Amino acid sequence: MIRTAFVAVSLLIIAIVVGLPLLLYVAITGKVDPLYRTGLGAVRLIARAAGMRTRVEGLENIPARTCLFAANHTSNADGAAIVGAIPRRIAILAKKSLFAIPIVGAAFRLAQFVPVNRANPAQAAASIDRAAEHMKKGLSFLVYPEGTRSPDGRLLPFRRGVFALAIQAGVPVVPVACSGAHRVVPKNSYRISPGEVVVRFCPAIDAAEYPLDRRNELSTRVHAAIAAALPADQRPSVTAESRSSL
Repeated sequence: MIRTAFVAVSLLIIAIVVGLPLLLYVAITGKVDPLYRTGLGAVRLIARAAGMRTRVEGLENIPARTCLFAANHTSNADGAAIVGAIPRRIAILAKKSLFAIPIVGAAFRLAQFVPVNRANPAQAAASIDRAAEHMKKGLSFLVYPEGTRSPDGRLLPFRRGVFALAIQAGVPVVPVACSGAHRVVPKNSYRISPGEVVVRFCPAIDAAEYPLDRRNELSTRVHAAIAAALPADQRPSVTAESRSSL
């Protein structure tokens, strides 16, 4: 648990010592990039110090234009690995509860992250619309279509609603396969183990080929691309593949 304590204390110190002044800077200047770069750099540094190594593959598959990154979600560790691997500033469609965290929530809002309440369909749809407006202005987004962390690392069925975001914004979807993060920080555990996380960017899929009423087809195609890029022990089980998406 020493690594866990180190990460928790380090994040707290950085949030107070560095985060608060940067929040004030952004509020005064409106410039978000210093906050984003500093926050991401701190998280990557702490992750490396805790023993997490990241290997990135497929950067050539990322379009130069605005895009939607759709990744599998297995651990609290995969966010640092995936966001750190994306070579541009992005925003995230994230669960609403994260925005209630002091300092962190304010930073998320200033960085144009969008909270989503999946328990309320009307609010969730409004969040998609808000994120689409950001994307139309050139800001790429990261989403986790499973809607929750996988308990065993295997890819879960997708929620199709997030793919309306790519269709509304008219941007390509980049499937992202993240493997190994569930062994670094398992779901429902605070224990951190050293290990390698692999972030693999798959070829982009043009969402312009799909009208809104065919977003389930886009979802299926992205799911298949991520599944194929994952190791065998993280691909969907036969039972999971047979279940309908929520």
